[in-house]
Order: sequence, then structure tokens, then C-alpha cells
Amino acid sequence: MISYLLEPTLTTSEDAQQVGENLIIAIDGPAGAGKSSVAKALSAQLNIDRLDTGSMYRAVAAAALSHSVDLHDFERLVALSRGLEVTSEGRCLVHGEDVSHALRDPETNTAVSVVAATSEVRTILVALQRSWARNRSMAGVIEGRDIASVVFPDARLKIYLTASVEERARRRSDEGAASILRRDQVDTSRTASPLVLADGSRELDTTGRSIADVTSEILSWLQ
Repeated sequence: MISYLLEPTLTTSEDAQQVGENLIIAIDGPAGAGKSSVAKALSAQLNIDRLDTGSMYRAVAAAALSHSVDLHDFERLVALSRGLEVTSEGRCLVHGEDVSHALRDPETNTAVSVVAATSEVRTILVALQRSWARNRSMAGVIEGRDIASVVFPDARLKIYLTASVEERARRRSDEGAASILRRDQVDTSRTASPLVLADGSRELDTTGRSIADVTSEILSWLQ
């Protein structure tokens, strides 16, 4: 099993600036907007790897819950983050423990926004995300909340997916509209890398549209 190990600190902006010469597709947007489905389709069409950065934050949250770590115990959250690995199969391990099965648990849905708002955790995981891209010669489809605004501001293509609350709640039936709206509030108002429409991003509303239709439009932007 190949894993991509964590770097101790953030890389410099010079690393991110290399992206303009390569094939990084950065996809941001709120929960249920279709990021994962579209990213998977683009990854298959372009034959490049995909990274779901939300799963990385979920993995830290799931590990914290598994070990009864107080979500406001920043030192222990940082320690868990430093033990995160993303395998070549896309599974998330924390200090060798596979927590992939717990990423969508209701408890994780609630805890992930708290973990993602911790600036020290974000610093560590952004470093890992940039390392992941460098290991692939700066080519990949990367989805999350701050990919175009913070992680890869010079990505070749920056996309902001959105959809109506009703549509997003339907897609995320495990959460529901109330949870979706709560996460929207937390994600857009947090101090550390809030969810925003980054400069240069192309906004795309996926409400009522098929994955194939959305993917086809995005691919046309690369031509």
C-alpha cells in the first residue's frame, strides 16, 4: 500500500504558483453541491487522480470521536492531523487506523465543522494536500472548501459548484436541510479559510442537472 506522508509545515506560495503550468482542477462549494460526483467523473474522463479534502477533515474528526478527544483540545487535534495518511486507494488512515468507515456517521457530520475551523489543523492538511499534488506532477482533481481560494489559487481551472438547499438536502439525505444550513453557516463564517467564491472561479449551479451534463460543460472550459 502506497501512502502520501504529511509534511510538517505549509509549503510556500511558490509551490502553489507552479499550478498554472499544470493540470490542477480545483472544485469548491457547499455540502451537497455535487463536488464528489463531478470530481469523480472528471477524474475518470481526464485519467488523473482525485483528492477529496473534505474526507481528510472528516478523518481527523472521526478519529477524535473514536478516541474521545475533546474537539476543542487543539493540541490533540493537531497530533491526530499529523498522523493522517491518504492511501493510493483514497482511504484515510490516522496513525495507521483506517477510519474511512466512519466518515459519514452523523456524529462525524456534526464534528467535522469544528475540526475544519481549527487553523492549526488546516495548516497541516493544506501542506498534505499540496504534497499530494506534487507527487502527481501537479495534476489532479481536488475538491473541498478552500481549494481555489487558499490551497491552489493558481489552479488551471477553478470551479465553485452550488445548488439549492432543497436539492442539496435531497442528495445528502443522511444530514437533512437543517444540518446543511448549519454547516453552510459554519463554513462561510469561520476565521480560518472560509468557504468563498474565489477570484477567477467559474460558478456553476448543479440544481436539476445530471452529472454527465455538468461534467461535459466543465470539460468544455478546458478546451
